[in-house]
Amino acid sequence: MAIELEQCEEYAKKLPLQKRALLIKRLIEGLDELDEQNLERLWIQEAARRLKEFKAGNIKARSAENVFCDARTKLQDL
Repeated sequence: MAIELEQCEEYAKKLPLQKRALLIKRLIEGLDELDEQNLERLWIQEAARRLKEFKAGNIKARSAENVFCDARTKLQDL
């Protein structure tokens, strides 16, 4: 399953920004079908994964200010 996920991720990264945004929207809407308990479990797993990646030095921390600034810029381009 990890290989399938990696392949999907690589494919998604190659999509134009607007199509990636639409894909994200559809995936998030699909999460609405999950109950609260499953959503919380998934977010906890994702937070743990990100923390592990950060501690391993695979990702760097960014300030919320920078993240939101980048997000606003990208949204304006849509």
